[in-house]
Amino acid sequence: MTENIDIIESEALASLKEAVDDAALEQWRIAWLGSKGRLKSLMAGMKSCTPEERPVFGQRMNALKKTLESAFKSVGDQSVPASGPPIDITEPGLPAGMGRQHVLSRTVDEIIDVFSRMGFSVAEGPEVEDEWHNFNALNMPESHPAREPSDNFFLDGGGMLRTQTSTVQVRVMENTPPPIRIISPGRVYRPDTHDATHYSMFHQVEGLWVDKGVTIVDLKATLFNFARTFFGPEADIRMRPSFFPFTEPSAEVDMWMPVRGKMQWVELGGCGMIDPNVFEAVGYDPEIWSGFAFGLGIERIAMRKFAIPDIRWLFENDARFLRQF
Repeated sequence: MTENIDIIESEALASLKEAVDDAALEQWRIAWLGSKGRLKSLMAGMKSCTPEERPVFGQRMNALKKTLESAFKSVGDQSVPASGPPIDITEPGLPAGMGRQHVLSRTVDEIIDVFSRMGFSVAEGPEVEDEWHNFNALNMPESHPAREPSDNFFLDGGGMLRTQTSTVQVRVMENTPPPIRIISPGRVYRPDTHDATHYSMFHQVEGLWVDKGVTIVDLKATLFNFARTFFGPEADIRMRPSFFPFTEPSAEVDMWMPVRGKMQWVELGGCGMIDPNVFEAVGYDPEIWSGFAFGLGIERIAMRKFAIPDIRWLFENDARFLRQF
């Protein structure tokens, strides 16, 4: 019986050498190692062995099974795929692409860097706000049109998504005695229809400087220095009279900057001297303290600096677009 096993082993190994592709290897495995294969049939021969022969036969069959399984694994590891060229594992692989910051994150970091050099620190606050910090403390009465449900994302059970990062200025003033010099970059939300210049979520950076003797000259000088540092030596600013409930006097901020190779005035935000009612709401004495605030749209800044014509492109996560910056 054991002599037959030696013959069968030689036969099996010889046929394995003839298996030249994955399909042939699978056929060999089924024929020899499968549940209905030759080895399974040979094991049935143990019934005809004497009690003395059975241990020897069993040991020889186990050795044969291990030999064939090992040979099959060895040939399978070295086999060439049925389709496609062989893989040269010694050939250098493709280099991994380097990641980069999103153009908005890069813009925020650059803005923070400029204002940090002017002595401003960064303050953050919650994006889910209450009406006191979003409206009341900013001198917006109940009748103000900015409080209309159509202009805000009010939440079930109270609260709202903030519409401006001025809420951070209020929270800082409520908890910090002057002098204060901060900027507050972050996301804000308004139910705008999406088009080339509007989005329902966007980013603002607001600035606040409170101290004794702060004037509108300090405000203009701060914005002028930001424009020149961020956009280049040809940049300039102008302030057009406007109205905001939380500042008096108030102004729109335009910057003279290069846009697609041409210099032109571009509106970037609003600014003004802080209204005394805001100081009283946070517990500051307006007879002692003065200050200014400004708010700039970060998307507007990025779009002007990098000549991006459509705000929606910033949020579509198209890697082909984002790799340009």
